Amino acid sequence: MKCFSMLPALSFTLAVLLPLAAALQIDLTPKKALFKVGDREELKCSVTECPGEVKFSWIALEDKPLYAVFKYLSKESVMIFNSVTKHHANKIKCTATCQDVSKQATATVEVYSFARDPVISGHDSLVPGVENTLTCEITEVHPAEYMEVEWMRGGTVVHRQDGKHGVQTVQSHYTFTPQREDDGAQITCRASLTLPDLPPDQQTRETTVSIVILSAPETVEVSGSSTVRVGSALSLSCKADGNPTPLFSWRVLRPDGQWVKVAETRQLSLINVSLADAGEYECEASNGVGRKTATVTVAVHGPPTNTVISLSTNEPKEDELVSISCTSHSVPQSRLVLSKLLDGGESELASGEGPHTSVSYSSARANNSGLYVCTAFNDYGSQKASVQLTVQTYPLEVTMHPDVSVITLERGSSLSLSCEASGCPHPLFTWTGLQDKPQYRQNNSQTDISQLNLESVEPDDEGAFICEVKCGSVVKSKQTEVKVFSFTSDPTIESSGYSLEGEMTSLICVVRDVFPAKLFRIQWLDGEKELPSETFVDGLQNLSSIIFYQPQSSVQDTTITCKVSLQMDGVPAALTEKTTSVTLARHYTPRQTTITVSPQEELKAGETLSISCLTDSAPEGHVFLKKVVDGEETKLASSQGTRTSFTIPAAELSDSGVYVCEAVNQYGSKNASAQITVQAPPRNTSVKVIPIRMGAGRPEHHYLLQFSQLPSSCHHSEEVGQWGRYLLPQRHFCAGQPHTK
Repeated sequence: MKCFSMLPALSFTLAVLLPLAAALQIDLTPKKALFKVGDREELKCSVTECPGEVKFSWIALEDKPLYAVFKYLSKESVMIFNSVTKHHANKIKCTATCQDVSKQATATVEVYSFARDPVISGHDSLVPGVENTLTCEITEVHPAEYMEVEWMRGGTVVHRQDGKHGVQTVQSHYTFTPQREDDGAQITCRASLTLPDLPPDQQTRETTVSIVILSAPETVEVSGSSTVRVGSALSLSCKADGNPTPLFSWRVLRPDGQWVKVAETRQLSLINVSLADAGEYECEASNGVGRKTATVTVAVHGPPTNTVISLSTNEPKEDELVSISCTSHSVPQSRLVLSKLLDGGESELASGEGPHTSVSYSSARANNSGLYVCTAFNDYGSQKASVQLTVQTYPLEVTMHPDVSVITLERGSSLSLSCEASGCPHPLFTWTGLQDKPQYRQNNSQTDISQLNLESVEPDDEGAFICEVKCGSVVKSKQTEVKVFSFTSDPTIESSGYSLEGEMTSLICVVRDVFPAKLFRIQWLDGEKELPSETFVDGLQNLSSIIFYQPQSSVQDTTITCKVSLQMDGVPAALTEKTTSVTLARHYTPRQTTITVSPQEELKAGETLSISCLTDSAPEGHVFLKKVVDGEETKLASSQGTRTSFTIPAAELSDSGVYVCEAVNQYGSKNASAQITVQAPPRNTSVKVIPIRMGAGRPEHHYLLQFSQLPSSCHHSEEVGQWGRYLLPQRHFCAGQPHTK
């Protein structure tokens, strides 16, 4: 009867809890906070009407940390943001617990940053009549999507732009075409943070600047005489517009192609001009905004100078091209006459108006030797120069590179043969043996070298290549023989990749585009052991080999290698052999399927129950864990592979039953099962006394005491007599069916 005495205590506890839950109050302030980045801020969570100690907890309702420190008092907890950052924006819940009664309150924290005035750039370097862009930049802004930027001229908004989410710096560009009259005008960039609840004095910042209009020099003019006589003076003047006023500099282009600075003044003055002072002069006007130049050519008149006669080759040889050139410098232009000295007199060979004339011998001979004279003259005087020409003969020698009798090449590679002639200035090269060759080959000839280039060698290119060189009456030749092979790809093995226990499997090895096929060998290897095989030729360039193989039953994976070898001289060792391997996995149906129960197959209610399935199969299939009740299966877990598991955090009586682990792959399945029993102690026990009639020899007054425990459907009972308890078997009643225990 003790179970009935507990009801008043339970009622008293409920009576205490209900008023406390109604009276307990929680307050979280501020509920909607708008904090400025860098400030120190607080959220305060407080409780009233709690007679004892209060426990506080804070959580973020958004998926990010709180980034705060906490201070706890007896009835109050404070969340402190020592320096607010944009990461503090969040939805926050405070939970207060008083004598197992909890109350909750939430607050929303928004964060903003708008600490700096806008910065305008590009306003101090504007060019009139040209489209210019001004930039307004506001840094350390958050949230940027609430930023609105306005450009204002004369009190009128001329451009507006909004910020974008996720940025810290907002930039606005205003493009316009200024005129000269805009110089000194003011332009304003106003930035407004339109965040709700933001104080008015924190919403707007603006910056105003003055526009500066600059202009580069547009027109540069050079004045003064540009033609002078040797020994006279030269004076040139330069002028240009622009704002600010430009500075001037002069430079001259020298004969070697270099510009040399000669003055940094508006006026250029040279005294006692020489021929070296002639040339192109440039005046540059610059003012920091831009630069502009003007050029003038200065001519200095005088007699011919720098008259030079030269040979194209200092020691020309027979059959070489020899050129004799004559050059002279003068203003005005000179007339040049090129002559050869014969029998004490000059025989004119070429003439013309300067500054250059020449004569050439395409195939020089010894009789072209002699003294050559160049004469230059104009109205101011004349100048002469001479040179001695001696033509020599040389023996012809021919070499071929590479200098080998046989060249072995891979199909598709390029071939470059170089034929070099020495001792001959202008050799005549001829390549023979190419009558039936494709047209893509090119015969590149230099002065003493001829190259034969084959872009892509093919098997029909095999044969002899002969280089023949002619120098006058002398003819010499060199040759080499080309052999071609093709071994471009690794062999491939056609296989299913696995073998079923007890069955024979076939493997085919194919190597494609090989040449010459008769020099190739295919071998099958199981480790170091060579396997018997048959090799076939597919056309002229494909080889294949087949084997029938049954791996040992004790070996899980077997690696078979196809080795292809090229037995040909001249082939690099790295290209004579290629291999490909395949690993045959031994397949079989699932086996050794087990089911494991932890902690044990009989456990108490409320304990954690873990069930694991493990199997061995090849290939891996699926593992299913099921519960079987009255012939009906309930799927609990499944996994691809060899294991799966299922966990019941707190077992109940209803979790009792038969658990089946089934492993399945493409070849079959294997099951394992376990009986799990969950036991629970008596709860909420009640007693029912029932009079019963007994047999002869027993006391007349007997009773059946029936015990029950809820919510279980099983009850137990005992028989007792009028004067005491009989030691009779205890019986359980489960779902209306008695069972003796």
